[in-house]
Amino acid sequence: MDSPKTVFSCLSLLVALILCFSPTHSSNTIGKGYRLISIEESPDGGFIGYLQVKHKNKIYGSDITTLRLYVKHETDNRLRVHITDAKKQRWEVPYNLLPRDQPPPVGKAIGKSRKTPITVQEISGSELTFSYTTDPFSFAVKRRSNGQTLFNTSSSPNSGFGEMVFKDQYLEISTSLPKDASLYGLGENSQANGIKLVPNEPYTLYTEDVSAINLNTDLYGSHPVYMDLRNVGGKPYAHAVLLLNSNGMDVFYRGTSLTYKVIGGVFDFYFVAGPSPLDVVDQYTSLIGRPAPMPYWSLGFHQCRWGYRNLSVIEDVVDSYQKAKIPLDVIWNDDDHMDAKKDFTLSPISYPRAKLLNFLDKIHKMGMKYVVINDPGIGVNSSYGVYQRGMANDVFIKYEGKPFLAQVWPGAVHFPDFLNPKTVAWWGEEIRRFHELVPIDGLWIDMNEVSNFCTGLCTIPKGKKCPTGEGPGWICCLDCKNITKTRWDEPPYKINATGVQAPIGFKTIATSALHYNGVREYDAHSIYGFSETGSTHKGLLSIEGKRPFILSRSTFVGSGKYAAHWTGDNQGTWQSLQVSISTMLNFGIFGVPMVGADICGFYPQPTEELCNRWIEVGAFYPFSRDHANYYSPRQELYQWDTVANSARNALGMRYKILPYLYTLNYEAHMTGAPIARPLFFSFPEYTECYASSRQFLLGSSLMISPVLEQGKTEVEALFPPGSWYHMFDMTQAVVSKSGKRVTLPAPLNFVNVHLHQNTILPMQQGGLISKEARTTPFNLVITFPAGASEGYATGKLYLDEDELPEMKLGNGQSTYVDFYASVGNGTVKMWSQVKEGKFALSKGWVIEKVSVLGLRGGGQASEVEINGSPVANEGKKIEVSSKEHTYVVGLEEEGENKSVMVEVKGLEILVGKDFNMSWKMGISGAN
Repeated sequence: MDSPKTVFSCLSLLVALILCFSPTHSSNTIGKGYRLISIEESPDGGFIGYLQVKHKNKIYGSDITTLRLYVKHETDNRLRVHITDAKKQRWEVPYNLLPRDQPPPVGKAIGKSRKTPITVQEISGSELTFSYTTDPFSFAVKRRSNGQTLFNTSSSPNSGFGEMVFKDQYLEISTSLPKDASLYGLGENSQANGIKLVPNEPYTLYTEDVSAINLNTDLYGSHPVYMDLRNVGGKPYAHAVLLLNSNGMDVFYRGTSLTYKVIGGVFDFYFVAGPSPLDVVDQYTSLIGRPAPMPYWSLGFHQCRWGYRNLSVIEDVVDSYQKAKIPLDVIWNDDDHMDAKKDFTLSPISYPRAKLLNFLDKIHKMGMKYVVINDPGIGVNSSYGVYQRGMANDVFIKYEGKPFLAQVWPGAVHFPDFLNPKTVAWWGEEIRRFHELVPIDGLWIDMNEVSNFCTGLCTIPKGKKCPTGEGPGWICCLDCKNITKTRWDEPPYKINATGVQAPIGFKTIATSALHYNGVREYDAHSIYGFSETGSTHKGLLSIEGKRPFILSRSTFVGSGKYAAHWTGDNQGTWQSLQVSISTMLNFGIFGVPMVGADICGFYPQPTEELCNRWIEVGAFYPFSRDHANYYSPRQELYQWDTVANSARNALGMRYKILPYLYTLNYEAHMTGAPIARPLFFSFPEYTECYASSRQFLLGSSLMISPVLEQGKTEVEALFPPGSWYHMFDMTQAVVSKSGKRVTLPAPLNFVNVHLHQNTILPMQQGGLISKEARTTPFNLVITFPAGASEGYATGKLYLDEDELPEMKLGNGQSTYVDFYASVGNGTVKMWSQVKEGKFALSKGWVIEKVSVLGLRGGGQASEVEINGSPVANEGKKIEVSSKEHTYVVGLEEEGENKSVMVEVKGLEILVGKDFNMSWKMGISGAN
């Protein structure tokens, strides 16, 4: 390694190698940390201190002698701790890319050592307290309400970690943790052990084109944030810790401590106080950006495949879905539509424009949509207009003054530099040009980690075709040589990239390549996909002013503000099905709630049984898409009769609850709340569900308990406390007073979906396309605790013109409804409060049916009133019926009263107007 600034002695090199390959070593051998030499309040209400290294060493490079500490309570529930070089600016995630407050500039006068050093000092905010020790410097963050320590960098002989280290290419800091803390996050990776982090598993963050079938390794995204959930004296408390840093890092979680080892940048910690999991994501997304509003159609079902070789194939796919009566909203193309796999082009042979436009006109009239793939690599081809304009605008990443050469699907490519404002403008113009060519409805941006089929410095070979046009197409055919001459290509500390400590420039852009303004790829690597996503969002938004839909493989902190995500190249295996749930739930915590996995697996072909079970899960992913590999047999949902049957059942339910999903989309956009949630989000007091990764919630109360193992026809489901009603047969209930595991029947075409008590769920009638499903009458499903004499339930509904760019009230194109219901003294009541009802009234939406579950006693409802007026059956087609609940487990065994479901049909209640409705129960609910 040629590194004039970092010279190791033989002994130091030996020590470094030992440390690098020992994940459990104590860092005491690296140094003795820093001491605080001064601290004072800054003009912006924060505090600035200076730290001086105690003992210099050369392990992993030279120490930065003086550091600047900046501490600020940015809000009542968010604390920032920022540590950097006191004398010069270091790389940070660009403030224009992820907008946030900037600390005061570095390089000002450095304070002198106090004559009387302060040993302990506290800086208190409303919810969090920052305290520090001067020598050696350490800091702790505590929760004011209960005094619990959330983060503590103080090292001791028994802590298992050492003092803080801060070098140019190696930063290390640790915190102690209580043994009973439950941690979630630190992705993206495929966690075989479920959503809860497991001590001594590797957690490496560096964006890589590594298939999601690789467990516990760094994958497509980098999210250096974790949520910490603790039960303190029977009361749950959650908080989150973000280290905002885009450099590669290893995070070692040992159960009682957590250590960051980062190869550059700064320590920029954000602590959010919670205390509930929903509070945590609200506070976190208020910092990083609220999740993007999604168009209504994007919540429908999507079909894709790499290998739809010509237009007639996708025409047949759409027709086959219709014939099979399986819902489908969006048809996708991988790169099959392209001319020689070049971005923003159309194959004149496989996808002739005139015929494609006729097809798109047909499906657009039906309400269907069309999305295509786009990779960042721009083919090097002098006759290719996109390349020509890119070169003319100087938009590509450089190596030694020339555009860096790589290879992806078209062959030799250059990569756009999305940190360059000129690139953002050029990219938007290329999107506009392509949209004029093909009226696409969204873009799928792939391979943006960045993926490169080659490694190192490459040239186009002379005298041979590259690629050859034969074989899989991902074999490097450029002439390449490794780049090892700089410390940016071979840093002193080797992160556990791809799980094997691969060079960080392996099959990506050389890390010594340069972006705009001299930014090194070494620093900016993991934000490439994020920067492309923002640029793509801006480009799509500028075309027609419609709400953009973007699906991105690579993500970073804040990507959810612009895009949805799918979990990448999985397998048609039971393990991939299981892991998909954990990854989906993690991305909800990361602020990317529109997420899903390739249903039935990307490759190889799944078994018929697996595809049955996968659509029963995937129908309830927030983003629901079937996608398969070029080399796999066809696996559309109609290919097997049994799978088609499962799809009609599961997707049929999805299309009925689309109003609920769309309201969750609105909630996510306003507060960051995930669409799909771990059980502990709604039941944080119930510690049994802290590690639950085989079930999930949609919103706060709809629980999916799928079969995830081969050959099973029943499923053991965990039911948190309360009454749960089966969505496919609402007379079936599970009553779980204090929480219990229940074995449920689950034949091949059947999925268990249960609705929790105290909920009002808005539903419609369903359909084969979301556009038609959206025009059908509404049902309200109201759930009370089974057999209770008193109860209260709430729900909400958001409606809007779904392709408007903004998702909000106040524009005349949206309506929000709060629903309420109560039971007591033998009377059932329900009512609504409508905000801005004009939009809903213009659409003529009505509530046609109300189903109330869990009512005590039996008999019929009587004295039905709507808006204070009695409803006589004469002249109106209103039907009132009741059915007794049956219990899979619950009331019978506990000796309680039985309960009934009452349904009132034939209503014509306007959604856009406040209403109230009531009736008396034939057998009193009173004691």
